[in-house]
Amino acid sequence: MLSNTERYVVDQSGNRVSVVLDIADYQKLLDGLEELEEIKAYDAAKKSGDEIISFEDAISEIDRNKK
Repeated sequence: MLSNTERYVVDQSGNRVSVVLDIADYQKLLDGLEELEEIKAYDAAKKSGDEIISFEDAISEIDRNKK
C-alpha cells in the first residue's frame, strides 16, 4: 500500500506541477506497472491465436534461424 502522505511541488501560482514520492512508493508503482504490462502482453498473445511453443523450442527455432 502506498503511503497516505501526499507531497507536491507547486509553481508560483500554487498549481501542483510535480509529486514527491518515497522511493518505496515509487518502486511499488513501477512494480505494478510492470505487472500490468505483463498481463497486457499475455492477453494480446492469447488473442493472437498464434501457436504456443515452449521456451526451449523457441530458443531452438531462434538458433536454427541464425544459421
